[in-house]
Amino acid sequence: MANHPSSNYRGIGNAGEDLVTQWLQSIGWIILHRQWRCRFGEIDIIAQMSEETRRMKQAEVLDSVPNSFISTFDSTSTYSYPILAFVEVKTRSRGNLDVGGRSAIAFSKQEKLWRTAEMFLTQYPEKADYDCRFDVAIVCCQRTSKKTNAETEAKQEVRGYDLILEEYIPGAFLGNY
Repeated sequence: MANHPSSNYRGIGNAGEDLVTQWLQSIGWIILHRQWRCRFGEIDIIAQMSEETRRMKQAEVLDSVPNSFISTFDSTSTYSYPILAFVEVKTRSRGNLDVGGRSAIAFSKQEKLWRTAEMFLTQYPEKADYDCRFDVAIVCCQRTSKKTNAETEAKQEVRGYDLILEEYIPGAFLGNY
């Protein structure tokens, strides 16, 4: 994140993960782990969606989410249930050099996440038969201003910065699942 003191990086990154966690819970996902670590790396969020939860939340969510955001999160129809999502959260300021965090998900990072997910499934074999996917959440961080956007459904203020869930990309890249 450009122009932010380095002491804020960790706190703002964690706040971005908090925002995504709260949003996922609001649309029916169960958060299994945050910052799950093994020798290969860390997965920011591991979440699960069951068929029962999906059915109960679907109508409520579709009524409350702006139409422009629906296509970015409602692509669960190609999966059987339960679904396990390994979520990478990228919190960035506007105009940063890595395209809002998208270029930070290079093949080497994908491979690291895939190996970490394999270790998770080895440790939790009861989840090994679940459909799995790798999602990416892009959170925008900007200095708080007096102007607010009432239509932003996933927004949080932390230490003088607004954090906004800008994009959620389900199945952003493939593992060997």
